[in-house]
Amino acid sequence: MIVLFVQGLLTIFFEKYIMISMKVYWTDMRCRIDDGLLVKLDRLITKAGINSIDFKDKFVAIKIHFGEPGNLAFLRPNFARVVADRVKKNGGKPFLTDCNTLYVGKRNNALVHLDAACENGYWPMATGCQNIIADGLKGNDDVKVEVEGAEYCKTAFIGRAIMDADIVISLNHFKGHEGAGFGGALKNLGMGSGSRGGKMQMHNDGKPAVSPSVCIGCKTCAKYCNEGAISFAPDASGKIKATIDNNKCVGCGRCIGACNIHAIHEENGSSNEKLNFKIAEYAKAVVQGRPNFHINIVNQVSPYCDCHAESDTPIVPDIGMFAGFDPVALDKACIDAVNAAPGIGTSILSDRDCNHKDEKGHADHFCDIHPTTDWRSQISHAEKIGLGTGNYELIKVI
Repeated sequence: MIVLFVQGLLTIFFEKYIMISMKVYWTDMRCRIDDGLLVKLDRLITKAGINSIDFKDKFVAIKIHFGEPGNLAFLRPNFARVVADRVKKNGGKPFLTDCNTLYVGKRNNALVHLDAACENGYWPMATGCQNIIADGLKGNDDVKVEVEGAEYCKTAFIGRAIMDADIVISLNHFKGHEGAGFGGALKNLGMGSGSRGGKMQMHNDGKPAVSPSVCIGCKTCAKYCNEGAISFAPDASGKIKATIDNNKCVGCGRCIGACNIHAIHEENGSSNEKLNFKIAEYAKAVVQGRPNFHINIVNQVSPYCDCHAESDTPIVPDIGMFAGFDPVALDKACIDAVNAAPGIGTSILSDRDCNHKDEKGHADHFCDIHPTTDWRSQISHAEKIGLGTGNYELIKVI
């Protein structure tokens, strides 16, 4: 008992006062004729230590984003097959999972969500395991989870099937995101594992508003509002303008991304920062107290989330695949890799004022794309609540 107590004190001391680096393993996207990306992915996760997890007879949730139909940047199901096969070789029982969305689309209830997964190639014959929508038919089958060290979401609402699993693996398409700045392991675990109630809790800090002088009344935004919160009426000059009913709005921000002329904005300037804080806390709710492992595929780095029914030109060339046990270190390594890469001139970066720099003096592609949010808040808060560290040792796997 005394030994365990001393070990605990030493752990706290080293984590708090000494800069600990977590190992992040990566491999590039180059392949020899007798090799391939799927072989390299299995080699990567093996080197990163996935086999050290006791999978024997354990249920394993592979948290993934199936992609909104129409989007072509989401991860191919072939990647999921590699992870599922590796789990099964170690005696585990894998399933692919995600939770329903708040906004209008083909993933806002379990029936259309499963249809969307199959449409994008995620069906058992392709992936080797079943798809389970974690928060049930209507998005309200969740588990209340007390989050250790949380400041904003002391109780998180996580999809039941994810919490029923013995082990969690996140398999993530690394990309930009209009609210969080970037989407990686933390975003996939945090926002992606929240039930509809959980997503409302994460989004409810700020609600969007319309700038009447900019709005052209095209009604595109209303197509993406699942709550019917957007209405239209003529202004004093007779021009049709949108308005948002805050009593109906849940603050998901989907209308902001849908507006092509930037007529919709966040009224509360701190809401994106708090969204990042809450994402980190929800991610901790998912992984705390059980084995977890994380994989980021950094290819087709689109500027927006795979929740969109379309995908823009990638902002940088394909970079590689990353894996490790610390989701914070993993995401930070991928951020640094993207920011160190040259931007693609035909991408959205050509439309932006690209003057942002990261702490190393590299171009900050994520802040260039989404200047109203700062990805650093997600990393720093994840560190603050003890989810992981942004310090990493990068180890290349050939």
